[in-house]
Amino acid sequence: MQLRRAPRWLVRLARPLSLSGIGRRRSRIDVPTDRLWADLRDGIASDQLLPFYQPILELRTGKLIGFESLARWQHPQLGMVSPILFIPIAEDLDAINELSFTLLARSCRDLRFWPEHLGLSINISPMQLGDHDLPAKLIEILAEGGLAPERLTVELTEGALVSDLDSARRALTALRNHGIKLALDDFGAGYTNLKYLNELPFDRIKIDRSFIGTIDGFTGRMIVRSIVTLAQSLNMHVTAEGVETSGQATILGELGCDHGQGFLFGRPMPAAAAQRMVEARFGTALRRAAS
Repeated sequence: MQLRRAPRWLVRLARPLSLSGIGRRRSRIDVPTDRLWADLRDGIASDQLLPFYQPILELRTGKLIGFESLARWQHPQLGMVSPILFIPIAEDLDAINELSFTLLARSCRDLRFWPEHLGLSINISPMQLGDHDLPAKLIEILAEGGLAPERLTVELTEGALVSDLDSARRALTALRNHGIKLALDDFGAGYTNLKYLNELPFDRIKIDRSFIGTIDGFTGRMIVRSIVTLAQSLNMHVTAEGVETSGQATILGELGCDHGQGFLFGRPMPAAAAQRMVEARFGTALRRAAS
């Protein structure tokens, strides 16, 4: 298959998209976990843990369509702590709901005065799916924060669905009935059980970054094409994670992938930087949400 030239928006990809490398500093993973156990709840309560935002773009046009909210912990003594460390601790401390709800409330404040077409994606852990109050609590936070449910996408990995499919079905159906969109994250990296697409009300698929890294080769390209074709036949949108080069973005667009996310378009960034990106994109000064 012969690919056309990269679209003009991709050729013109400007430096403001990288926002001067915000988020490039690595999170620390060489920290004492007992210290994190002791400090996590206080960190949540004192706003040390904040949402960082990674942009999601429409591959055909380069239009900014939303952000994924990613938890970041700026510890006052230890510096930036990796989510690889503190997310499992939050689950073990039974603080994952507290963390998720706090970050969602903050994201609602951040997005409230941004253009209404910009969406927000959040991740839900396997443990949270077993909470029967989860859908009602998410809807309550959205209402209090002034964010329409249609602007929210909840992402789940395949692994999150394995332990209790019935609980997942109840929770996801309730969220969908309120207008919240649902995405199957890291598609192809784990169990890849097509039963989930048949039995659960997903709106979109996120292709795992491991396939994007091999898309330059024949096999990787054909795998991505198959996933895109599957999603299109099910009337689902497709997002590619881990897009790092313009060549990858061009191939993905040619294969019919709808959206892209990755370092090519911007690294995870704090709210103020994300707002500057939005202002640069849409040419208007936005009212800053009250902190």
